[in-house]
Amino acid sequence: MPNNKHHIDISQPITIAGFTLKNRIVKAAMSENLAANNGNVTKAYFSLYETWAKGGVGAVITGNVMVDRRAKNEPNVVVVEDESDMPALTAWAQIGKQYNMLQIVQLSHPGKQAPKGLNALTVAPSAIGFSGTLASFFAIPQALSEAEILDLIDRFAKSAAICKAAGFAGVQLHGAHGYLISQFLSPQHNQRTDQWGGSLVNRMRFALEIYQAVRAATGPDFIVGIKLNSADFQKGGMSETEALSVFKALDAVGIDFIEISGGTYEAPAMTGIGVQKESTQRREAYFLQFAELARSQVKTVLMVTGGFRSRDAMDNALASGACDLVGIARPFAVEPDAANSLLLGKNVKYAVQPIKTGISLFDKTGMMEVVWYAQQFKAIANGKPPNPQLSPLKVAAKYVLGNLSAALRGKRVRA
Repeated sequence: MPNNKHHIDISQPITIAGFTLKNRIVKAAMSENLAANNGNVTKAYFSLYETWAKGGVGAVITGNVMVDRRAKNEPNVVVVEDESDMPALTAWAQIGKQYNMLQIVQLSHPGKQAPKGLNALTVAPSAIGFSGTLASFFAIPQALSEAEILDLIDRFAKSAAICKAAGFAGVQLHGAHGYLISQFLSPQHNQRTDQWGGSLVNRMRFALEIYQAVRAATGPDFIVGIKLNSADFQKGGMSETEALSVFKALDAVGIDFIEISGGTYEAPAMTGIGVQKESTQRREAYFLQFAELARSQVKTVLMVTGGFRSRDAMDNALASGACDLVGIARPFAVEPDAANSLLLGKNVKYAVQPIKTGISLFDKTGMMEVVWYAQQFKAIANGKPPNPQLSPLKVAAKYVLGNLSAALRGKRVRA
């Protein structure tokens, strides 16, 4: 439950599921792409997260952590499906404890949002591929069977239990941005006729069953949150009205916090593309209007991510009661100590602008809003300063070559 009263600002603590955040600033999830080829945690994560911890942030949510080694969204992503990497996971979790920074692991499955060739098989709620130019880069998925759906629910629960044993404060289920949980929620991507599709009650069943399984596996003394779209921002996708119903259903069963975002690979509203109305620009946060609506109907802690750049806008959002936590993502890639600066009353130093390569595919999908920032993380992890002038075109070329290499490795393993 949020402890909002009057005069709330980013400097004030908040308690969730028995854990206290020392301030209201949360480093939202971003793809780090620093794992070993087998999905194990590397020492690069330790130095990167220690840098953010020293920067004063109240909590961090990790980038995507996959619950199934057979289903990665990108090369070099962390996978937690068993205890084989427990020493490294424990060391990673210890960083947050050392600096009084909560660490929350974002658990995810990409569904059909996995590049061709990266995995042996691509799965989704229904056998519906991407449209337009993205169809060339993503395979048409195979529809999941009932047994496979139940197995995935168990995988989320097992991964969460491992994260708790390693010492993390909680997990966040990635139910936004077109990943598997989001695909189940979407009437466009989920056209099943069984208990997992059709009506909204059926389409939200997957998310609710995962939450219940994770809660049963971890108990009440562990944060379990979820990241959800306010809308999919594409024709035939989940609407704001349906999103609000999902929020209410999860609130009713006891979810500890909901992070509000929006968009998918096909309509990347989470990067600011397509949501820059005049009112949004004034208030900065992309999804604050929906948060106000949600706040009137749910009691759980709400976190808004996307667009925040000034201390005043963050404090105003908190004081209004629309949200309880301020999520900041991309600025932390070029200004790792942004939290300390904000707490001193300063604004984010680097105004985030869309990363453009001049290549339509990359620019329209917002792909570089992930890949370019991941390159900054690698620099920070190696003890180097981030480079705001880093060439997007060079980063794009390196990304394409990396995916081709990963696909070829996968083919050699399967041969």
